[in-house]
Amino acid sequence: MTNQNPTRETALAFRALHTPGRPLVLPNAWNTASARLVEEAGAAAVATTSAGLAWDLGTADGDRRDRDRALGAVARVAAAVRVPVSADIESGYAKDAAGVGDTIRAVLAAGAVGVNIEDALYDGAGDDGGGRGSLRPVAEQAERIAAARAAADAAGVPLFINARIDTVLRGAGGVEETLERAAAFLAAGADGIFVPGAVDPGTVKSLVAGVEGPLNVLVGPGAPPVAELAALGVARISAGSSIAQAAHAVVRRAARELLSAGTYDSLTGGLDYAELNTVLGGGR
Repeated sequence: MTNQNPTRETALAFRALHTPGRPLVLPNAWNTASARLVEEAGAAAVATTSAGLAWDLGTADGDRRDRDRALGAVARVAAAVRVPVSADIESGYAKDAAGVGDTIRAVLAAGAVGVNIEDALYDGAGDDGGGRGSLRPVAEQAERIAAARAAADAAGVPLFINARIDTVLRGAGGVEETLERAAAFLAAGADGIFVPGAVDPGTVKSLVAGVEGPLNVLVGPGAPPVAELAALGVARISAGSSIAQAAHAVVRRAARELLSAGTYDSLTGGLDYAELNTVLGGGR
């Protein structure tokens, strides 16, 4: 069994997982191995991380991949697991709204029932590679979200559109600006709002109160625990690229230790070979 050719039922099941106070927790994956491990750990769904996926494909994050390569990776993830899959499609892999609609049709063909669409611009002018830069005008981003909604509706799949707003992450605005964007994007057809960088409990509380839809926050070292965010009313919690970053840190530490000291302490705690072979080698 695979998630290729997503059904209305799968999409509705994924949608139902977004409950304020009982959040959907997503340890984001970036390839088939990480997706299967996330599923095996008990995740109710698998979401891709665009950064982790980009690194796995040998490219940098930030709208630097073509649609086919990115969604080919999503298709492999969807084919590897039995739970619903949501795809991080960055800003939509398209220059205009019509192109975003094309991307959504490709997402559905890949087997995903959810997407993240961000409002950040990576045009080489406003982005410094460190998270700061410009955002798309609200009206333009709303048009892109509306095109995504129309494409999914035409296909008969109630795709969950998670509108990512980078005001906090890029230092482009506070709660008020974020809520203005959230209202416009929800009106355009988004189902949920994702605000990376917002982990301060007071800020999260204000966003939960002001967003008329499920709120998604990004977590990692230093962020409040899941239980605290759940108590604030968060409906979705994502690890983003942090697990991929930690995994790649092990690779670099182990390689440097082996090549310099000639020792292997960094490899302590690795998963058992037979266990991995069973989890990752089983066909779907």
